[in-house]
Amino acid sequence: MKAAVVNEFKQSLEVKDMPPVIEHGEVLVKIKACGVCHTDLHAAHGDWPVKPKLPLIPGHEGVGVIEQVGPGVHHLKVGDRVGIPWLYSACGHCEYCLSGQETLCKDQKNAGYSVDGGYAQYCKADADYVIKVPESLSFEEVAPIFCAGVTTYKALKVSEAKPGDWVAIFGVGGLGHVAVQYAKAMGFHIVAVDTSDDKLELAKDLGAELTVNAVKEDTAAIIQKQLEGVKASICTAVSKTAFSQAYQSVKRGGTLVAVGLPPEELPIPIFDTVLNGVKVVGSIVGTRKDLQEALQFAAEGKVKTMIEVQPLEKINEVFERMENGTINGRIVLKID
Repeated sequence: MKAAVVNEFKQSLEVKDMPPVIEHGEVLVKIKACGVCHTDLHAAHGDWPVKPKLPLIPGHEGVGVIEQVGPGVHHLKVGDRVGIPWLYSACGHCEYCLSGQETLCKDQKNAGYSVDGGYAQYCKADADYVIKVPESLSFEEVAPIFCAGVTTYKALKVSEAKPGDWVAIFGVGGLGHVAVQYAKAMGFHIVAVDTSDDKLELAKDLGAELTVNAVKEDTAAIIQKQLEGVKASICTAVSKTAFSQAYQSVKRGGTLVAVGLPPEELPIPIFDTVLNGVKVVGSIVGTRKDLQEALQFAAEGKVKTMIEVQPLEKINEVFERMENGTINGRIVLKID
């Protein structure tokens, strides 16, 4: 089986054979496509405090067709179209799993991080955590919904914004361009904030009613003056400055939802937070139910990922472009 493998942190990935073997409760998925997420780059570089396993096959947006069903699996069959998300598995019996917060499970496994992921011709998966792919969507277009889509959809859900409220999307990249579409589909008014005029034009095309260039303008001042603040700021950017602007843009009783993962700390003014009743919430991907809902929006044509398809063998070039910030939307690896 051909796979792109991280052998050492901060080194180029090697395309080589890594045959998977499935066990009880697992399925073997023939991968057709896999989205490339910034988290994959962090995994390959060993950037985060909790390091991934080595060697590692990255990828947590792998989608394809079940080719083999292991013992004990009765709800899936060979030929089913499925995807393998970041939440590869969870314990199923802790307080988080039992209360519908399985993404907080301390014993969870993560695809392309603690277990091998979808940068490969085949990937094994926990049968209880794969999600079926709607027939109306191609593998390439649906792959990013398994991370970028469900992550931003969940962030909007936890913001507690209601239809008719204003929300601000900070960062119109791989996650942000999908966030704008989910926000529109959920009935929100949208402010898009980015440092690129091209991405802001894209945001307008996707439904943003107000755009702000964070380099050229005082973002928080404009949002506070024109809208008296937003009900929620969804920060997908990996910038401490963007998070600060996102916090300053919310109205009284509003919520900053942290999605991006910059390495810095976010200074929060205690007095203003208490006086204004502002909430700061972390949102990490989504549950299986969140993912089903996110996929339904896409199946209905309300959300469409902006993708560029590349072969698996180009993964090192893709990572280089990601580091240089020259990717619009999301790159999806087509697996032959």
